[in-house]
Amino acid sequence: MTTIDKTPVPVAAALPASERPPQQIKRERARAKRKALGAIPSAILIIGSLYCFIPLFWLVSASTKGRDTLFTTNTFIPDGIDGFFRNVAQLGNYQDGAFWTWMGNSVIYAGGGAALSVLVSAAFGYGLAMYEFRGKQVAFGLVLTGMLLPGVVVAIPQYLLMAQLELTNTYFAILFPVMVSPFGMWLCRVFAASSVPRELLDAGRVDGASEFRIFSAIGLRLMAPGLLTVFLLQFVGIWNNFLLPFIMLSDNTKYPLSLGLYSMMRGSDTEEAIIPTLVISGSLVATIPLIIIFIWLQKYMRINFGGGLKG
Repeated sequence: MTTIDKTPVPVAAALPASERPPQQIKRERARAKRKALGAIPSAILIIGSLYCFIPLFWLVSASTKGRDTLFTTNTFIPDGIDGFFRNVAQLGNYQDGAFWTWMGNSVIYAGGGAALSVLVSAAFGYGLAMYEFRGKQVAFGLVLTGMLLPGVVVAIPQYLLMAQLELTNTYFAILFPVMVSPFGMWLCRVFAASSVPRELLDAGRVDGASEFRIFSAIGLRLMAPGLLTVFLLQFVGIWNNFLLPFIMLSDNTKYPLSLGLYSMMRGSDTEEAIIPTLVISGSLVATIPLIIIFIWLQKYMRINFGGGLKG
């Protein structure tokens, strides 16, 4: 009877390095190098996530604490949800509900300003992308120049302009400047050039549609994902804007949240002492609308970006 040798044959990887083929050694070294380098992006993402998450977690935890426990206990350990609702109730009673007035003002500034900015940016970007006219490159150069200018540079000229129009300390002093967004114009131009086929525009002209009709019925529909992006960016930027309201407004009842919370910390508009717990709770409440609008618009931003024609 013949016996079968079941002794496992050693693979090349089990051999000493001196006996393995050079090609296999190179492959193993390259594989180990790729594995080591592949851990670097993951580590960077983890560090970046912690950098963003830790302040938010601190804000959530600190908003549950009372004035006596905020600085005497570990702020990363929350006291309980009851503390947060108690702070929100006190925040609502601050200066007869001034916080909710500031919240409403922020909705007006951010929502109305973002909507107006989308209309202006869409019309400007569509015109630059779809039409040829004298001064087109100059206009586009001015837009690029506006993108490079920080907001603090144009804040004083904007104030002087609003003062000449006697619009300071009004809602229009905030809405008019934020209507013009160089970045939104540039983004709409890029998106219109890539998503609005000229064949559809020519077909609309053949059917006798006016240029405004073509823009409103065809251009805006195909540019919808880009317009939502502009709206979201403008909404967040205006919601968090502090410098422009600080320069333009002097009436407490017209403050947005950013300026209202700042006035609470300063205690300049009231004889009450600084209330850090209310400011922290108000800062957390102020982030809720941003989270809601981002989640709401995110599903609409998944529309096809490839244009209106399919091959």
